[in-house]
Amino acid sequence: DKLPYTPTLASTTLGGLTTASTFVLEQPRCVFTEVQGGAVIWLVVAIPKAVDTFNDTVGPGTPERAFQGFPTSAPAYMTLNTTLLNYPCPKPPGEITVLRVGSETSCAKDERRPTCNGPLPGPGPYRVKFLALKGSRPVAETNWSDPIMLRTARPFSGIPVMGSGRSAGMIALTSILSILFAILLAGLVALLVFWGSDVCGGSTFSKSEPVTVRRYNTHHVQDQGAAQL
Repeated sequence: DKLPYTPTLASTTLGGLTTASTFVLEQPRCVFTEVQGGAVIWLVVAIPKAVDTFNDTVGPGTPERAFQGFPTSAPAYMTLNTTLLNYPCPKPPGEITVLRVGSETSCAKDERRPTCNGPLPGPGPYRVKFLALKGSRPVAETNWSDPIMLRTARPFSGIPVMGSGRSAGMIALTSILSILFAILLAGLVALLVFWGSDVCGGSTFSKSEPVTVRRYNTHHVQDQGAAQL
């Protein structure tokens, strides 16, 4: 059965929707509701030129559908197989229901795992669809997605070097500010030196004059002594 569903990237509120080797899809919740139990849902990843000639009867795990041959000898591969139990309907509120395509690195070169969900080999574009198999027989499929492009790393030569691309006015302004800062710094240093010399040697102390205390006797003390004699 051809199902009226087109796979899409996850919500834009989720970060990292596309990287250099992965992308994130919404899970096909409430899509395969008419499919009988026991079916297995597969994700098919293909290059655009393989879409029109894709053969649903070529099963997963075969050389024509192995990830390790993608995209040279296998223009499409099948991965992320699961049962309908993992795509319950309706979707629980608040639950993040996404699939990250290209997240397995351990099996990327392991030919014993042809259904590996390995990192995508280039920026794309890629197109995907979901395919339900009961045994080896296709029972339902979705539409193909729109082309999906991945991020590309900027070449080292394209990274702007600090200082390149500045105008002459910006360079002149930077030079003037540097000179003014140097003048201000020199002024502060001179002020600190002057203030320090004033504190250390600016105050003088004069020698105090000797204090002379004259001894005297009052007349009434002498008169009392004479009287006692």
